[in-house]
Amino acid sequence: MFERRHFLARAGQLAVAGGFFGPAAAAMPSRATISVPGPGNLLYLPIPLASKIGADLAEGLELDIRYTGGGPQAIRSMLERNSDFAAAGLSALALQKLNGKPVVCIAPMTRVPAYTLLVRANLRGKVKTMADLKGRVVGVKGHVPGGRSTSQLFAEYLLTQAGLKPDQVNYVSAGQSYDSQHAALSSGSVDAIVGDEPFVTRLVRQKTAYVLADYHDLDTTRKQMGGLFLNGMVATREDMIASRPELVEKMVRTLKRTLVWVATHKAEDMVEALSPGEPEERKTLLDVLRLRKNIYSPDGRISDEQLATVDRFLRATEPEILAKGLSVRSLVDARWAGSAP
Repeated sequence: MFERRHFLARAGQLAVAGGFFGPAAAAMPSRATISVPGPGNLLYLPIPLASKIGADLAEGLELDIRYTGGGPQAIRSMLERNSDFAAAGLSALALQKLNGKPVVCIAPMTRVPAYTLLVRANLRGKVKTMADLKGRVVGVKGHVPGGRSTSQLFAEYLLTQAGLKPDQVNYVSAGQSYDSQHAALSSGSVDAIVGDEPFVTRLVRQKTAYVLADYHDLDTTRKQMGGLFLNGMVATREDMIASRPELVEKMVRTLKRTLVWVATHKAEDMVEALSPGEPEERKTLLDVLRLRKNIYSPDGRISDEQLATVDRFLRATEPEILAKGLSVRSLVDARWAGSAP
């Protein structure tokens, strides 16, 4: 790890001399810790990718990635000052803000929910629609006091759209890894799960589960939710923005550089950079990225369309949002990421 980072640091210095990057790459990098759900989750893939391709070093930053069991845990780690930044769902961040936490979204990663609702295979004849989940157990990401995960909010949203009340199903934590999600389904401890790629594709191929609803496609998201949807994003604390704005700027610039790299490279390049260990994991990730690469923001700007969709989503799933008049826009500081229509 040290040798790789040393090589990349030297490469960054040489690149500056050759005029490829800005002067930030020549300076000693600042260290920043970020809590990220995972590992292996497609939703947050730009974070480890940034480190692998040296995008952080190119912006004068060295990322220290710390994996957690879900977005709420990542946010909690940041609030407890165990990390400088957190990757999570914007909706989960909104719930923390609703509870008085000093959280701010500084950059987007995705433009769709990037979730798939899976049902365990032996229920194929019994669960054909969302309404058929009434009284059943749905697996979601980790839960912490004061904040449901975005995956749970998304399950509640789909159930509400189907005419059910969110409390007409039972929610349990199904973990953040392929192994934990596979175990939850195959053991029968959950009837359905709000799943992540590339785990979803493996579970379906192994006939452990089947797809009931999928929200990776841009057109489907616009049709079903009224617009593109900001889910995966990077957040920090208000005091970080006040006391270390230069570090926040480096984090945002790193993410934007990575997203532009993703938009201009093939799925094969991404897999090569990430270097998954197991052959099956590598093949699945490649297959998924060939289909799903456009889930990511192409430029790292914060979209008004996406924020408006999240606003509607939260008003449909969390009554307190409406009661307290909380606007999603109040969570966002776009001074470094920039805004998009």
